[in-house]
Amino acid sequence: MRRRLVLALTLLAAAPVAADSNQPPAPYAYKQLEDPRQEARAKALMGELRCLVCQGQSIADSDAELAGDMRNLVRERIKAGESPDRIRDWLIARYGSWVSYAPVFGPETLFLYAAPLLLLLMGGLLAARRLKRSR
Repeated sequence: MRRRLVLALTLLAAAPVAADSNQPPAPYAYKQLEDPRQEARAKALMGELRCLVCQGQSIADSDAELAGDMRNLVRERIKAGESPDRIRDWLIARYGSWVSYAPVFGPETLFLYAAPLLLLLMGGLLAARRLKRSR
Protein backbone atom coordinates (compact mmCIF):
# COMPACT_ATOMS: atom_id res chain seq x y z
CA MET A 1 0.00 0.00 0.00
CA ARG A 2 2.76 2.40 0.96
CA ARG A 3 4.72 1.57 -2.20
CA ARG A 4 1.69 2.39 -4.37
CA LEU A 5 1.20 5.70 -2.57
CA VAL A 6 4.85 6.65 -3.15
CA LEU A 7 4.57 5.67 -6.82
CA ALA A 8 1.36 7.69 -7.24
CA LEU A 9 2.91 10.77 -5.61
CA THR A 10 6.04 10.43 -7.75
CA LEU A 11 3.98 10.24 -10.93
CA LEU A 12 1.89 13.20 -9.81
CA ALA A 13 5.00 15.27 -9.14
CA ALA A 14 6.46 14.35 -12.54
CA ALA A 15 3.29 15.20 -14.48
CA PRO A 16 4.31 18.79 -15.38
CA VAL A 17 7.47 17.46 -17.04
CA ALA A 18 5.37 15.23 -19.29
CA ALA A 19 3.24 18.21 -20.29
CA ASP A 20 6.11 19.85 -22.18
CA SER A 21 6.15 19.29 -25.90
CA ASN A 22 8.96 17.50 -27.69
CA GLN A 23 8.35 19.61 -30.80
CA PRO A 24 10.84 22.31 -31.78
CA PRO A 25 9.58 25.90 -31.41
CA ALA A 26 7.71 27.44 -34.32
CA PRO A 27 10.04 29.17 -36.85
CA TYR A 28 9.11 32.74 -35.91
CA ALA A 29 8.52 32.14 -32.20
CA TYR A 30 11.96 33.53 -31.33
CA LYS A 31 13.18 34.80 -34.72
CA GLN A 32 12.40 38.29 -35.94
CA LEU A 33 11.12 39.17 -39.39
CA GLU A 34 13.66 40.38 -41.94
CA ASP A 35 11.75 43.61 -42.67
CA PRO A 36 12.13 46.01 -39.70
CA ARG A 37 8.76 47.72 -40.42
CA GLN A 38 6.93 44.41 -40.42
CA GLU A 39 8.71 43.36 -37.23
CA ALA A 40 7.74 46.65 -35.55
CA ARG A 41 4.06 46.05 -36.45
CA ALA A 42 4.29 42.47 -35.20
CA LYS A 43 5.90 43.52 -31.91
CA ALA A 44 3.29 46.22 -31.35
CA LEU A 45 0.51 43.69 -31.86
CA MET A 46 2.21 41.05 -29.70
CA GLY A 47 2.38 43.59 -26.87
CA GLU A 48 -1.42 43.99 -27.04
CA LEU A 49 -2.20 40.27 -26.86
CA ARG A 50 -2.44 38.38 -23.57
CA CYS A 51 -0.75 35.00 -23.11
CA LEU A 52 -3.46 32.44 -22.50
CA VAL A 53 -1.16 30.34 -20.30
CA CYS A 54 0.53 33.02 -18.18
CA GLN A 55 -2.51 35.34 -18.17
CA GLY A 56 -0.53 38.23 -16.73
CA GLN A 57 1.94 38.63 -19.57
CA SER A 58 1.70 39.58 -23.18
CA ILE A 59 2.71 37.01 -25.77
CA ALA A 60 5.79 39.17 -26.43
CA ASP A 61 7.00 38.65 -22.83
CA SER A 62 5.89 35.06 -22.21
CA ASP A 63 8.05 31.97 -22.65
CA ALA A 64 5.05 29.62 -22.76
CA GLU A 65 4.90 27.33 -25.78
CA LEU A 66 1.44 28.64 -26.75
CA ALA A 67 2.75 32.21 -26.64
CA GLY A 68 5.57 31.18 -28.99
CA ASP A 69 3.03 29.66 -31.36
CA MET A 70 0.98 32.86 -31.24
CA ARG A 71 4.09 35.00 -31.91
CA ASN A 72 4.87 32.78 -34.89
CA LEU A 73 1.32 33.14 -36.15
CA VAL A 74 1.39 36.94 -35.80
CA ARG A 75 4.74 37.21 -37.60
CA GLU A 76 3.71 34.87 -40.42
CA ARG A 77 0.48 36.78 -41.02
CA ILE A 78 2.23 40.17 -40.88
CA LYS A 79 4.83 38.84 -43.34
CA ALA A 80 1.98 37.72 -45.64
CA GLY A 81 0.69 41.30 -45.65
CA GLU A 82 -2.27 40.95 -43.29
CA SER A 83 -3.13 43.98 -41.15
CA PRO A 84 -2.65 43.89 -37.36
CA ASP A 85 -6.34 44.74 -36.84
CA ARG A 86 -7.42 41.78 -38.91
CA ILE A 87 -5.04 39.45 -37.06
CA ARG A 88 -6.32 40.74 -33.70
CA ASP A 89 -9.93 40.20 -34.82
CA TRP A 90 -9.09 36.64 -35.92
CA LEU A 91 -7.42 35.86 -32.58
CA ILE A 92 -10.38 37.33 -30.66
CA ALA A 93 -12.77 35.22 -32.73
CA ARG A 94 -10.66 32.15 -32.01
CA TYR A 95 -9.76 32.66 -28.32
CA GLY A 96 -12.36 35.18 -27.12
CA SER A 97 -12.06 38.87 -26.27
CA TRP A 98 -9.99 38.03 -23.19
CA VAL A 99 -6.92 37.49 -25.40
CA SER A 100 -6.75 41.25 -26.05
CA TYR A 101 -5.59 43.72 -23.39
CA ALA A 102 -8.09 46.17 -24.91
CA PRO A 103 -11.23 44.08 -25.42
CA VAL A 104 -13.83 45.43 -27.82
CA PHE A 105 -17.11 46.68 -26.36
CA GLY A 106 -19.83 44.08 -26.73
CA PRO A 107 -22.42 42.08 -24.80
CA GLU A 108 -19.82 39.79 -23.20
CA THR A 109 -17.66 42.75 -22.05
CA LEU A 110 -20.49 45.02 -20.93
CA PHE A 111 -19.89 44.23 -17.25
CA LEU A 112 -16.16 44.86 -17.68
CA TYR A 113 -16.84 48.42 -18.79
CA ALA A 114 -19.88 49.07 -16.56
CA ALA A 115 -18.47 47.69 -13.29
CA PRO A 116 -16.24 50.69 -12.45
CA LEU A 117 -19.10 53.11 -13.04
CA LEU A 118 -21.50 50.99 -10.96
CA LEU A 119 -19.00 50.73 -8.10
CA LEU A 120 -18.36 54.48 -8.19
CA LEU A 121 -22.11 55.16 -8.14
CA MET A 122 -22.65 52.75 -5.23
CA GLY A 123 -19.77 54.36 -3.29
CA GLY A 124 -21.23 57.82 -3.89
CA LEU A 125 -24.66 56.69 -2.71
CA LEU A 126 -23.19 55.10 0.43
CA ALA A 127 -21.16 58.23 1.20
CA ALA A 128 -24.21 60.47 0.68
CA ARG A 129 -26.28 58.22 2.94
CA ARG A 130 -23.64 58.37 5.71
CA LEU A 131 -23.38 62.13 5.47
CA LYS A 132 -27.14 62.43 5.66
CA ARG A 133 -27.28 60.23 8.80
CA SER A 134 -24.46 62.10 10.54
CA ARG A 135 -26.35 65.39 10.24
